[in-house]
Amino acid sequence: KKGLKQKIEYAVLVGVSDKKAPEEIIKEHLDELEFLALTAGAKSKKRFTQKLDHPDRRTLVGSGKVQEIKEYIELNEDVSMVIFDEDLSGKQTNILEEELKNKLIDRSSLILDIFAKRAQTAQAKTQVELAQMQYLLPRLKGLWTHLERQRGGIGMRGPGEKEIETDRRIVNDKISQLKKKLEKIEQQDKTRRKQRGQMVRVALVGYTNVGKSTLMNLLSKSEVFAENKLFATLDTTVRKVVFDRMPFLLSDTVGFIRKLPHHLVESFKSTLDEVRESDLLIHVVDVAHPNFEDHIKTVNLTLKSLESLDKPTLILFNKIDLYRAEYFDELLSDEEKKDIELGLQAKLKEQFAHDNFFISAINKENIDEVKAYLTEKITELYQIRFPYQSKQW
Repeated sequence: KKGLKQKIEYAVLVGVSDKKAPEEIIKEHLDELEFLALTAGAKSKKRFTQKLDHPDRRTLVGSGKVQEIKEYIELNEDVSMVIFDEDLSGKQTNILEEELKNKLIDRSSLILDIFAKRAQTAQAKTQVELAQMQYLLPRLKGLWTHLERQRGGIGMRGPGEKEIETDRRIVNDKISQLKKKLEKIEQQDKTRRKQRGQMVRVALVGYTNVGKSTLMNLLSKSEVFAENKLFATLDTTVRKVVFDRMPFLLSDTVGFIRKLPHHLVESFKSTLDEVRESDLLIHVVDVAHPNFEDHIKTVNLTLKSLESLDKPTLILFNKIDLYRAEYFDELLSDEEKKDIELGLQAKLKEQFAHDNFFISAINKENIDEVKAYLTEKITELYQIRFPYQSKQW
């Protein structure tokens, strides 16, 4: 609530990687985890990383690393949680909580927490709750081990087992209730989409925090919530936009991220129907990010799962102003800078097989060119759709 200061929680981050993984990839993954933690309201105090051939089945990291984390927490009493960049099983969570005497969060539960915080509409809230329940179900047994009296056959069937069964039934009932509720909302959505008639539909897609909502505000002259945090947009926003008397529907969708929890993708599929049913995709990329090519691959994988990878696509390399500030030598002339940009643009067009523009949504750079391109493409789509009639809007 406004006026009340939210208590900042302090966390340590733990990442496990393959022995062959380069240092910059490990760093980037933990940078992203730190940004996720910050979005959820936690500040990172220290990072622990370990390269392993196979993650430990009991504790994910080796026993020496667990001891190292434990000693750090004992010396830093303000640390109230340990965040792992991998998913933990119920058993691993239990063992690690017992060892570290601290709250434990894995990557999926952190993302689910952010989604739960961001959800505004009934649909988004139901989708997040369904994903949380599906995530919890296979972990119930591991989380109930404190009720087992001892290891071994006899004596295992204590109150714990009854509790697990009861809990499992409650969670399963809740899941089927939420699925029914979602089906009802989805039916209403389908009806709403049908009522939009034969208008051309364009969807903004991209990795989280690349500037999709800022671009949406620019193109549609509407006020869509945009901020420098992950998953600022959860609910799909659809706006009617008119370029040069050509109307179309523009939708802003939830950002994608690497290792997005499977249940979340499943439960958000109805929200992502906007992508599936669109005629044209605008894939927004943060070109100033050192690993933007990996981000493109992550988005393409998600689009593939939505059967939308083959749609006509325009790639907008956003934040070109930040790219120049980071990579261009001050001594270069404007002409040299222009040549480098044109070369890079041609290389990226060949690499990703789509038309592209370098833009800055914040500075409105090249936006008029993008609008002219979209007008042309949308006109073509209408001519294909209505070859024998001139449509009066």
